[in-house]
Amino acid sequence: MSRLFASLAFLAALVVPLVPGVPPFWVTLLDYVGLYAIVAIGLVVLTGIGGMTSFGQAMFVGFGAYTTAILATRYGFSPWLTLPIAIIITAVAATLIGAITLSLSGHYLPVGTIAWNISFYYIAGNLDFFRRYDGISGIPPLSVFGISLLDSARLYYLILIVVALAMIATRNLLDSRIGRAIRALKTGAVAAEAFGVD
Repeated sequence: MSRLFASLAFLAALVVPLVPGVPPFWVTLLDYVGLYAIVAIGLVVLTGIGGMTSFGQAMFVGFGAYTTAILATRYGFSPWLTLPIAIIITAVAATLIGAITLSLSGHYLPVGTIAWNISFYYIAGNLDFFRRYDGISGIPPLSVFGISLLDSARLYYLILIVVALAMIATRNLLDSRIGRAIRALKTGAVAAEAFGVD
């Protein structure tokens, strides 16, 4: 039943921009919904399934966004090439920050992740390298076969594909050995270690 519902929802999402009379603002809004859905999937894995309360996702999204923006605007990288580089840099940063933060437990863990978020917010907002609170403008749009994805309706389908891939990857992750370890963490770190989860 859940697969049927997911399939119907995906098909409905495919036709939304094609419906006559749908305002462009709604499509742009759906673009943002799709982007935030990707972040929410990561939050569900960590907090909903792993039982670890974290507010650090916004910071990691910021790492990826700033990496992409800086490489594309200052160093002339192709927007497509900046995406895997941003993923790698964010993964390295998340590993280093996670190694420090996961030594915390109880309510100290969410407070620690809030502290990381606030720190990144003030660092990015006060350094000229990140253009302070003005942000970085002039980021070139993605393009496919010479077709610019600057239009919200064209970008919508790319975001929809990425959301679908993220959902499939998450499902496969949770069915794997690592996924079972994440599920075990919800019962508590001590209980997970007792069952051999490292």
